[in-house]
Amino acid sequence: MNESGKPHGAGRSTFDLIDTDRFFEVLKVRKSMVLLDLGAGSGDYTIPLAEATGPEGRVFAVDAWEEGLARVRQRASGRHLRNISTLVADVNKHIPVDDRTVDICLMATVLHDLLREGTGETVLRETLRVLRPGGRLAVLEFKKIEGSPGPPLQIKLSEKDVENLLTPFGFRTDSVSDMGEYHYLFIASPPG
Repeated sequence: MNESGKPHGAGRSTFDLIDTDRFFEVLKVRKSMVLLDLGAGSGDYTIPLAEATGPEGRVFAVDAWEEGLARVRQRASGRHLRNISTLVADVNKHIPVDDRTVDICLMATVLHDLLREGTGETVLRETLRVLRPGGRLAVLEFKKIEGSPGPPLQIKLSEKDVENLLTPFGFRTDSVSDMGEYHYLFIASPPG
């Protein structure tokens, strides 16, 4: 949390900065999938993910920022999306989703913020717990380059930094894809 009581990065979105066509191509979202948007904010990723999974799918939007989740609900209602569940939680403590229920867990420019608030150990263990066998963790992060957008260089995570964080938990790197000038998408599979 920052001084205002909001989680780091709350209210800012990178959705308009990435190659969204490439993002969905690499993510391989299909109808009826169950997705988890960790650090969902006001839903810039949640809403198109919910549209991609269709009414038979489900998207859990989890964030500690209640105002952002209220905006998710408002936006979902305006688009007649009924497949989004908003959950207020500090994911560095617990992810309020059942074991082995999630096909894809997305951390869209939040892992670096979660590491500011802790070691990341709990959120990664919790991610392992909620992912189904064959599920995937998708980490969208800022490229480790100087300047804006994004946090200061020392906070940004390189692809190798992400791999080094995930490997001790048994995650295997599936792919790392360029998402435009400022971002990359790291896809990993859990052990098993």
